[in-house]
Amino acid sequence: MKNPSQTSVSLQFLGAAGTVTGSKHLLKTPDMNILVDCGLFQGLKALREKNWQPFPFPPENIDVILLTHAHLDHTGYLPALIRNGFKGKIIMTPPTKSIAELILLDSAKLQEEDAEFANKRGFSKHHPALPLYTEDDVLKTLQMFTTLFEDEWHTLSDNIKFRFQRNGHILGASFIEMDCFGKRIVFSGDIGREHSPTLPPPDKPLKADFLVMESTYGNRLHPTMPATEQLAPIVNEALSSGGSILIPSFAIGRAQDLMALLTELEVTHRIPEVAVYLDTPMGRDATEIFYRNPHWHILDKGHISEISKNVRLVQKMKETTEVIRDRTPKIVIAASGMLTGGRVLHYLAHFLKDTRNTILMSGFQAAGTRGRALLEGAQEVKMYGQYHRVRCRIRELTTLSGHADQGELIRWAGDIKNTPEKVFLVHGEPDALDTFRVRLHDAYGWNVIVPELGQEEVLF
Repeated sequence: MKNPSQTSVSLQFLGAAGTVTGSKHLLKTPDMNILVDCGLFQGLKALREKNWQPFPFPPENIDVILLTHAHLDHTGYLPALIRNGFKGKIIMTPPTKSIAELILLDSAKLQEEDAEFANKRGFSKHHPALPLYTEDDVLKTLQMFTTLFEDEWHTLSDNIKFRFQRNGHILGASFIEMDCFGKRIVFSGDIGREHSPTLPPPDKPLKADFLVMESTYGNRLHPTMPATEQLAPIVNEALSSGGSILIPSFAIGRAQDLMALLTELEVTHRIPEVAVYLDTPMGRDATEIFYRNPHWHILDKGHISEISKNVRLVQKMKETTEVIRDRTPKIVIAASGMLTGGRVLHYLAHFLKDTRNTILMSGFQAAGTRGRALLEGAQEVKMYGQYHRVRCRIRELTTLSGHADQGELIRWAGDIKNTPEKVFLVHGEPDALDTFRVRLHDAYGWNVIVPELGQEEVLF
């Protein structure tokens, strides 16, 4: 636990610095080294390759990992870190544990499937192609999980304690307040919306001497139009032409929002009856997690049950093939949300070539992903070593983001009573980071810093 070589408290940004993915913030103290989040880099090839590089700090010297939430860009590197020597505890809220188990097992399975497919087709330059980690690595990781309840202070050492506070991004998502040698350090994690189809609004910090804050949408405001009003005409446009709709989506949170909205539209007759498929191995289990954690969301059991009855769950690859071969109009919700991998690519290869179809992007698309390329008007996309022509419609659902926009971010920080010594902006692309840096400084006069990847700052 003791770290005699460390005489100050410093913070090193090992991910999500200057980019949106790979969240890893390493707090080094005289008592211990604490890693907040441990995510995968996604998107641009140069970022993805960092997942394969040696970790920039000895994993065996990290004492504990705290997780803000379960998404892959905050948890997906855990099995690799453990494979390379981390032996401490991994602490999170109970819903985050349940969801992280699903996400990590799904991630390992997809990596193993993609490696097998690459070896079969021979399009990888690595011989053989290997997954970053396997399901066995994930099972070892799960044994190190520990859960603690939100809104309660928990002791890590004589000088360090912390608590989780709900922040409305996905089920179980929290920001972390840490009292460290007399200073309050706040890690925002991903901040959710003030108005969500399924989740209550985020709690807010009241004090922060140092604030590490996300800025995914620091340069924009979300539309105020209700999601159902934007979604209905997109669905009707595709169905009226005899086409189908593919909605790339995160399997947790976003998929449940979409199922709730589509069910509402069908029940109120704003869209015709249509087959809706959820194609992700974790879809069924995600609904059960909602059932088990009713105080974390605003849906009652009857609503969730109704949604589940209206949505058909696809679980085996054989069923995916059958849905693709069925030419009748349909709506398919499938992971991954940025088209970076998973079963959604099998649908994409078939949906792209039909002018009657629609690909509906339902969330943030990081630079370098297929989703971003489609939104920017790409005429072809590459999948499994082949290029596929884009002939279908590309639409975007802009009202359903799970991330707070600029105004919501400003308001989230606005209840902090003291003046933070330093505010670090992370988890954003360069324009969003710089725009929000100026906006936050103008609003409160704070000292706002945009750290570079690998940068280490002495706090005190």
